[in-house]
Amino acid sequence: MRIIVYGVGAIGGVLAGAMALGGREVVGIARGRMLEAVRANGLTLNSHRGTEHVRFDCVGAPDEIDFRPDDAILLTMKGQDTTAALEALRAAGVREHPIFCCQNGVANERTALRYFPNVHGVTVMMPATYLEPGEVTAFSQPRFGVYDIGRFPEGSDADDRALAEALAAGNVAGFVQDDVMASKYGKLLMNLGNILEAALGTGVSSGDLYQRLRAEAEAVLQAAGIPFRDVGSSDPRRQENMQSTKLDGARYVGGSTTQSLTRGAGSVETDYLNGEICLLGRLHGVPTPLNSRATILSAELLAAGEGAGALDLDALEARLTG
Repeated sequence: MRIIVYGVGAIGGVLAGAMALGGREVVGIARGRMLEAVRANGLTLNSHRGTEHVRFDCVGAPDEIDFRPDDAILLTMKGQDTTAALEALRAAGVREHPIFCCQNGVANERTALRYFPNVHGVTVMMPATYLEPGEVTAFSQPRFGVYDIGRFPEGSDADDRALAEALAAGNVAGFVQDDVMASKYGKLLMNLGNILEAALGTGVSSGDLYQRLRAEAEAVLQAAGIPFRDVGSSDPRRQENMQSTKLDGARYVGGSTTQSLTRGAGSVETDYLNGEICLLGRLHGVPTPLNSRATILSAELLAAGEGAGALDLDALEARLTG
């Protein structure tokens, strides 16, 4: 199995670098300064193992790849960029290849299934950062992360098992699941707090706002009949594989939304996190006022050009509940 990592950012960068270091054949798809850096100097992966440098093929678009039957395609971009990526893959000749949605949220799999028949969900549990082109950092040990893998909408197959083996070679614990979407909905509940961290800054208490966002969401999932599995800190697999680690000279700046605002990426994925709860609430007649205001807040922060940590708790509370 050759691994195509579409979106060499924090998660995609750690995946591509780790699997290449583990002896797997990897092709990255990147853009901008990250593409230039990886092509020129390879990728630097910082972790509890130290600083490692690795080279792998990296291109700017799928049509630069001569796709092979044994390719597995990992989508690692944000949800707002998924449709354009799928269209680019189809235009490049991808048809039956397994598409693994290594992304937050639960909308990517359904979107991918409109384009391709062989779609897989992946729950990503991996604290990682990308702030400088050509350099990524993984902040857990002994494994870089824990991934649940399975077919969408259900089941599992040989491609899932092959990816789990490739992840293991890259020091990532992969678990094949027949009900991977229950895991992904559990991760969605965790990610509802991303916008709170981004607004307040990493390490700043959000009071009870996260619990209130989650309570809304759990009521929505119950009304929709959608099961979810807890993949948070109580998951014993995290305790065994994903202990947080501090690294000299590297600071964990926060989750994906915080990193997007810090880098000035121009978009965040809140519409596919809190916005997913709003969508389901509207479909099933469950009010979601806090999550609705959270999606609006993310748009307002972007429009104002405000970076992470722009608000204090009183201001955030007023924006979400006032």
